[in-house]
Amino acid sequence: MATLERSAGFVVYRRKRDGRRVYLVLNYGKHWDFPKGHLKRGETDIQAAVRELEEETGLDEPVAADGFEFRLRYFFRHKKKGLVDKTVVFFIARVKTSRVRLSDEHIGYKYLSASAAKKRLTYASARHLLELAEEFLARSDDDAAAEKREKQVRS
Repeated sequence: MATLERSAGFVVYRRKRDGRRVYLVLNYGKHWDFPKGHLKRGETDIQAAVRELEEETGLDEPVAADGFEFRLRYFFRHKKKGLVDKTVVFFIARVKTSRVRLSDEHIGYKYLSASAAKKRLTYASARHLLELAEEFLARSDDDAAAEKREKQVRS
């Protein structure tokens, strides 16, 4: 029987001065990925994602996007635990600062455009997640712009 594990994390982005989005990717030593980590007893997925983001990057007060949640499930073999059935839940969060304070779990980080981040991310599942996040944010931006135009028309 497989050991069950659950983690949560964020696809983190910030806006550059010109309005373009750049995404935070972390170097875990052997791979590049988004910030994430295990849930502690009693935590919700979003609580764990916020805690892990702060622990891994020093970034606090992320602004989570409403309506985006991506679940990734995979299996792997662990030396001590044997077969592990892992679920990772990802959210999207905007941060205002580019200043990152890495934990000792990581050896580097970069804020990259979506296309550059896709090239840097190690796993196909992370690249797919980024594509979904980009599509979601593009629709959200379109909705926000349309709502803003509508409010201006009413005024």
